[in-house]
Amino acid sequence: MASAVVILILAAGAPLFALGSETWWGLAPCELCLWQRWPYWVAAALAAGAVLLPGRGRVLLLAAAGLGAFVSAAIGGFHVGVEQGWWPSPLPGCAAPTAGGAQSIDDMLRNMAAAPTKPCDAATYLIPGLPLSMAAMNLIYGAGLGLLALALARKGRSA
Repeated sequence: MASAVVILILAAGAPLFALGSETWWGLAPCELCLWQRWPYWVAAALAAGAVLLPGRGRVLLLAAAGLGAFVSAAIGGFHVGVEQGWWPSPLPGCAAPTAGGAQSIDDMLRNMAAAPTKPCDAATYLIPGLPLSMAAMNLIYGAGLGLLALALARKGRSA
C-alpha cells in the first residue's frame, strides 16, 4: 500500500506544482501545458484506487498509473518538439494570435480567450541557466514516474 501512496503523491504533485507555478510565479500555460496535466490526474486516481485494493488489483492499478505518467511524458515530448520547431502543434490554441484575414477589431476581441495564453512554441524555463523547458522537465518527470510505478507494480506482483 505504501508504494501506491507514493505514486499517488507524486502523480498529483506534478499538476499541483504546475498550478502553483501559475499562481506564485505568474507563468501562463499554453494549451499543450494544460494537456500534460490530465494524465497525471488519471494516474493519481488510479493510484488512489490501488491504495484501496489489495493484491492483484493493486498491482494492475499501479501499472495503469505508470502508463498514465508515460502518456503525460509523451505529450511533454511532443511539446518539446513544438518548442524546438521540429513540428507544428495541431491544436488551434497553440498558435500565436493573429489578426486573421479581414477580421474587424470587434471580431478579434470576441475571439480572444477569456484568460491569456501563450503560444505552445514559446518555451518556459523555470530555472535560470538550466536549458530545460518545463515541457522537457515534464518529459523527464513523467518517464521517471512511469518507470517507478511499473517497478513498484512488478515488485508487488512478485511479493
